[in-house]
Amino acid sequence: MARRVRQGFTLIELLVVIAIIGILIGLLLPAVQKVREAANRAKCLSNMRQMGIATANYESTFSKLPPLTSSQGQGSSYSGSLHFTLLPYVEQDNLYKIGMTNLGSTWSPTVASTGQPVYYSKIPFYLCPSDVSVNSTGHPTNRGADWTASSYAGNVMVFGYTQNGNGRYSNYDLANLPDGSSNTVGFAEKLGGCQSDNGSLWAYPGWAWVGDGRYSAAFGYNTPWYGGWGSWNLPPQLNLTQQPSASSPGCDVTRPSSFHSGAAVVAMLDGSCRTVSGSVSQTTWQYAITPNDGNPLGSDW
Repeated sequence: MARRVRQGFTLIELLVVIAIIGILIGLLLPAVQKVREAANRAKCLSNMRQMGIATANYESTFSKLPPLTSSQGQGSSYSGSLHFTLLPYVEQDNLYKIGMTNLGSTWSPTVASTGQPVYYSKIPFYLCPSDVSVNSTGHPTNRGADWTASSYAGNVMVFGYTQNGNGRYSNYDLANLPDGSSNTVGFAEKLGGCQSDNGSLWAYPGWAWVGDGRYSAAFGYNTPWYGGWGSWNLPPQLNLTQQPSASSPGCDVTRPSSFHSGAAVVAMLDGSCRTVSGSVSQTTWQYAITPNDGNPLGSDW
């Protein structure tokens, strides 16, 4: 008796299989993206927590919070950013020592292993994996391969409170913070490659980076103490914290910004980290970043 030979799938059967696979992929893709974003946010929270711990360790050593541009706490003024000053406390002590070989220009000395200046160096703790405005080498996508970015910015009203020559330094330590460390934001997310600026650059120490009293890796300088609060809300569709792309006209370098869905990660000065909803009110946000207004945070915090 002859065996019956299977002729394989018909065209209709193949199309049905392809359609089923397409449907399954369509159903699974949002779940995969959700898991990936959850992992990115967890990494972002971990990075910010490290920055909070680094800040507390600096304060414990020098009895002052670190400065935004130059290290008064160490007894000498040098051309270094807040992020540069924190390098020894985020497992980057060697890079810090290389930078300190030239106190007048901490970002200039060359790293022997790469042959590039310090400011070319990618600092993993300073980058959020959801920040697509920064490429894989740590550079803002709207810049060439020179200065590297940070996805996290310091609060001017905490770290840059007092004028001191060409730089600003913090007047606070954790014990004398008027509103308390658990009620005051120290760091918030900020896109590393916002196209309305030259980027949020971790090593850049300068005041007036864009010509009107703006820091690079900082936020909050458009406040009552620094030229008026102005309009705080980002584009209405995303409110305070998120923007559709780094090239958005509303990508304002004076404000926190994030690619997380509907929220941004912040680090409080007590070392805790949390996500803040993009719908938080302007009033509550202002209370949270102002260290000495005496106002309780709103119910939307």
